[in-house]
Amino acid sequence: MALVLVLASVWVSWLTWTALNLWKNYQSARHSGLRIIISPVSPLNPFWIIFQKGIGPLVRSLPLGLGRSARYNYIGWQFVDKYAVHQELGDAFMLVTPSANELVLADPDAINAVQTRRKDFIKPALLYEQMNVFGRNVNTTNGDEWQRHRRITAPSFNERISSVVWKEAIQQAKEMMQSWTLRGSQGTNETVPDTAILALHVLTYAGFGVRYSFLEGLQQLHPPHIMSYRDALATILNNIIALAIFPKKVLQSSFLPLPKRLREVGQATKEFTIYMNEMLVRERELLSHQKGDTGSLMSALVQASDEAQDAENRGGPIHRLTDDEIFGNLFMYNLAGHETTANTIAYALVLLAAYPEWQAWITEEIDTVLGAFPDEGNWVYESAYPKLKRCLAVMYETLRLYGPTPFIPRATPPNSPTDPLTVHSTTFPIPPDTYVTINVQALHTNPHTWGPDALTWRPGRWIQPSHAANSTPHSKQAEKTYPDSKQTETTPLDSVPETLFNPPKGTFIPWADGPRNCPGQKVARVEFVAVLATLFRKAQVRPAGGEAGAQGVGEARARVLDVVEASSIQAVTLQMPDAGRAVRLVWRGRGTG
Repeated sequence: MALVLVLASVWVSWLTWTALNLWKNYQSARHSGLRIIISPVSPLNPFWIIFQKGIGPLVRSLPLGLGRSARYNYIGWQFVDKYAVHQELGDAFMLVTPSANELVLADPDAINAVQTRRKDFIKPALLYEQMNVFGRNVNTTNGDEWQRHRRITAPSFNERISSVVWKEAIQQAKEMMQSWTLRGSQGTNETVPDTAILALHVLTYAGFGVRYSFLEGLQQLHPPHIMSYRDALATILNNIIALAIFPKKVLQSSFLPLPKRLREVGQATKEFTIYMNEMLVRERELLSHQKGDTGSLMSALVQASDEAQDAENRGGPIHRLTDDEIFGNLFMYNLAGHETTANTIAYALVLLAAYPEWQAWITEEIDTVLGAFPDEGNWVYESAYPKLKRCLAVMYETLRLYGPTPFIPRATPPNSPTDPLTVHSTTFPIPPDTYVTINVQALHTNPHTWGPDALTWRPGRWIQPSHAANSTPHSKQAEKTYPDSKQTETTPLDSVPETLFNPPKGTFIPWADGPRNCPGQKVARVEFVAVLATLFRKAQVRPAGGEAGAQGVGEARARVLDVVEASSIQAVTLQMPDAGRAVRLVWRGRGTG
């Protein structure tokens, strides 16, 4: 009986706390003048995250409009809802929860203001502090500390690194293609894990100068190591949620009875730290003896930080990074650049398999630009990459509809006022300590920007004849540059110069925008284009089962697209959870049927 009373008291206390905070936050939200949705639970509530699938129907049945909030209070709802909620509530509304208020935005001008005013709209500490696993970094800091990190880290992503990524991505893609074509008509259902391996290997080489073969990926271990660098990094990246929940010291403890998987994560963090220290010593030795460097991101960071240290020693301001901050930034490069790029490549390959007309479209460009160079080793980054605009268009269109992050989180500072925000000529005050969700998926599917086919994957919307530079992605001029099933003749590619469509400011932000945009976006584009050009220069792909006439092709396409549309947030990025089970792709040499 006593236990029942205790539990009842806890339950009543929680309900009281929830009601009082909900009322307080509601009153704060009312002053903004925005449309309001009330949610009895926060999307970031750990209990809700764990049990939402089970109790979601109960929340949806709540009276007084509270059940409506279930549509917006789970992580990744933006991908499912796209622009629909903003057609109902407008391009800005407030989600009121017991823990905080959340401003949801889909107005390009307001979003541009949020991304430009970095001191008014900061990275939320609750979401980003957990990412300081190996040290503070450019992605998790704010204010002057962020500025110091950015000043040192941004120059690391230079054309030298882009050239390194270009060459390594080509090599990894060649080896991946060998693996896939050997499987014949059986095809492969490992598109997602294989592109993850490719992206990881490109990162290990570009980031640290450590090269792995795609086909083998083995490296002899030297004491004190018991894991390879690649395996340590892969273990960490695949278990980032565990690292966000459990402190590194807990995972590395030899006294706690941790499950085997968590012990492996702890061991991986130890190994990764040792490797980074070893590489840091090597880079500094090379620089001190004037023997050059490895040409990696680590060497660029070390050199920039040591130069800042020299300036500091001469009485200049403190701009250098500590060793832990160097490690933290290198880890963040891997975290931000691995799964995001790998998933974008995987989505693009699956979609190209479903749409052979778009394969033919990019193949025409690849043959025109690279046809004179049958050996990929002769592909020169500086001359080839800028010409592969259709390959880049495939990336942009994939990111538009299936980008790794369907929203970008920001927040107003907790203890200082923020200037009002203007949405469609109306100015709204934003209270302190308000979460701001930039609804990327809504921006990227807004029919006012992208036309009536905004939900259709159509890479050709990004390519326009040079004389049509001001046309929209759904204009008559733009329509002339993409495949049409009714069209029997095509204009030679080199007879009509093409240019990439430049969307209006604030309407396409897969890498964010403003001063806090992604510094590695050029590297991601280079890697994607190199992989696509390598794969489709000599090969073609189709879904397994898509060879039995028009009906078979249609059924295979529908099956693939069902898997793509069933995507959801897994851990921290958008993924296709059913791809390994339901999508098998057959790769063959071009011209072999």
